Amino acid sequence: MDAVRHLSIDIETYSDVDLGKAGLYAYAQSPAFSILLFAYSLDDSPVQVVDLAQGERIPQPVMVRLFDPATIKHAYNASFEWYCLSRHFRLQENRSYPPEAWLPQWRCTMLHGMYAGYPAGLEAIGKALGLPEERQKLSTGRALIRYFCAPCTPTKTNGGRTYNLPHHDPAKWELFKTYNAQDVVTEMEVERRLSNFRVPDQVQAQWVTDQAINLRGVAVDLRLVEGALELDAAARSQYLQEAVELSGLDNPNSVAQLTHWLQKETGEEIHDLRKATVSNLLAKDLPSDSARRMLEIRQELGKTSNKKYAALRTAVCADGRVRGLLQFYGASRTGRWAGRIVQPQNLPRTYIDGALLPLARDLVKGRQMDALKVVFGSVPDTLSQLIRTAFVAAPGCTLVDADFSAIEARVIAWLAGEEWVLEVFRTHGKIYEATASQMFGIPLERIKKGSPEYSYRQKGKVATLALGYQGGSGSLISMGALDNGLTEEELPDIVSRWRSANPAIVQFWYTVEAAAKEAVNSGRRIEIHGGRLAFARECDPANGLDALTIQLPSGRKLYYTHPHMGTNRFGQAALCYYGQDQTTKKWKSLETYGGKLAENITQAVARDVLAEAIERLEAAGYRVVFHIHDEVVVEALGGTEQDLERVVEIMSQVPAWADGLPLTADGWVNPFFKKD
Repeated sequence: MDAVRHLSIDIETYSDVDLGKAGLYAYAQSPAFSILLFAYSLDDSPVQVVDLAQGERIPQPVMVRLFDPATIKHAYNASFEWYCLSRHFRLQENRSYPPEAWLPQWRCTMLHGMYAGYPAGLEAIGKALGLPEERQKLSTGRALIRYFCAPCTPTKTNGGRTYNLPHHDPAKWELFKTYNAQDVVTEMEVERRLSNFRVPDQVQAQWVTDQAINLRGVAVDLRLVEGALELDAAARSQYLQEAVELSGLDNPNSVAQLTHWLQKETGEEIHDLRKATVSNLLAKDLPSDSARRMLEIRQELGKTSNKKYAALRTAVCADGRVRGLLQFYGASRTGRWAGRIVQPQNLPRTYIDGALLPLARDLVKGRQMDALKVVFGSVPDTLSQLIRTAFVAAPGCTLVDADFSAIEARVIAWLAGEEWVLEVFRTHGKIYEATASQMFGIPLERIKKGSPEYSYRQKGKVATLALGYQGGSGSLISMGALDNGLTEEELPDIVSRWRSANPAIVQFWYTVEAAAKEAVNSGRRIEIHGGRLAFARECDPANGLDALTIQLPSGRKLYYTHPHMGTNRFGQAALCYYGQDQTTKKWKSLETYGGKLAENITQAVARDVLAEAIERLEAAGYRVVFHIHDEVVVEALGGTEQDLERVVEIMSQVPAWADGLPLTADGWVNPFFKKD
């Protein structure tokens, strides 16, 4: 067999569809889509650029390597190159060799970087790795992409044209070719630098499955989407008209104008009109009915979740399916998926009774706003609750949904060896009641509906959800403790009781932190909990790489780059590492601690459980269309209760590396997506 060869690729493309708004698949499926430039390097040879826009052709030897299984194709964000080239070569029409058949030959350098703890984005990772200037991405790229890769506004100056061709600015075009070539240089250098921190085979296989799922997409009920957009626009127009009449403001949508008016009406000092601020003001005894109504209108107009309908309409492909909802390894600290386009991980909750959902959907599709108001009240709120139901099964199919029960609570108890929690999950599964029983010394059988002790269940629930990662009263508040009948005064006692009831989990925090610090300071490999977790400091001095790694039970590793001892926000010594600040997006030193590391590990293990379940479902012939943290949505032909039983059975299988982890799943069968 021939030795494996490597082909590094970067392309520049044109489409009349906005890539950022519509996503890769709608972008590349546009009739106007084309590949302008194809830059490549075969086996680290000097980079060549093929000017496809001006009639050049990819050389035949390169064409052979493009489809040679023994030649690995590398690209940064390889899903883009893979799918765009698939469209260019019309593989979607080739039944014997569709895009999915080509996919296993590709490797994504962006995934490699994120796996090793570095940020997404070629420019960002180049800077984080400290690449020399001549190997970093050129900063001129954005302007060139705007000029050549997207439609332009017709003017008298440009002769009324709607897009720019190479001959319209030859100097810019030559610079664009240089930029295209430089991206390959940067990608290759990133790949070389990271070569000793390799992506495991099982993660690579999961990436391939993920791309196939993204390509498959999920059907969208466009009648519902169009009806929702029309009703939302009408409702907003009515609210704005009412607001103008109430306040006399020219633009009641203006934060500055409305804030000034509200301060005069209420006598309150108001600094912003964020969601929480408006809710807090409405909870007060306001002196003005007009002010209260204006705040209610502001609350209705602030339902930005309804923008997801517009995002769906923009991203839906010609066959009525939306694709590319998932970003593999989107959460670099844990490797969990992130959402794209409509952020399926962050869809609004549905409180409408399940039996009434078909009626609500029919009223929206029929544009019956008055009837919708009579039955469900607020139109924007109802539309917000219905967003998830816009995802539907294709004709002749049904959606089968299954999700893990309390997966994070199970995983952290398994990792820490909190036996009483594991026993609850192996038996009756009533973790909130059992937690309350442990915390307050109340017999479990008395914490049931109808008994006075049932009120303790809420305390057990909030504590279970909020306190597993070393959180305190603030975590309880963030989890909604005050909104669920608890007082701020009783929160410290709940924290203390939960920790006393879960000593193994508490010890897990401190053991994890101690092991991480010891690995960083001594360079020794530290194994804990019978080798389930292993901490090490892995270095590659020649390439400037240094990382704290945590090997998970699955064999996958979490990476914390350039670990060091520093000072936390409280002025105390703390373990630190370099990462991307989630607010500023800057590469900087970040602090961590035992509870945070325990959270990363727990969520990472839960992610691995989900990933293996997805692989098993696909192998069994079930077509996953998307998933959300601990929930998988399958589109099944027919889709019966028997399918649900089989999907739940597959989901509940414990991975070989997770012996003793009690797993259960539950779900539903329905023509549209919902929250059970």
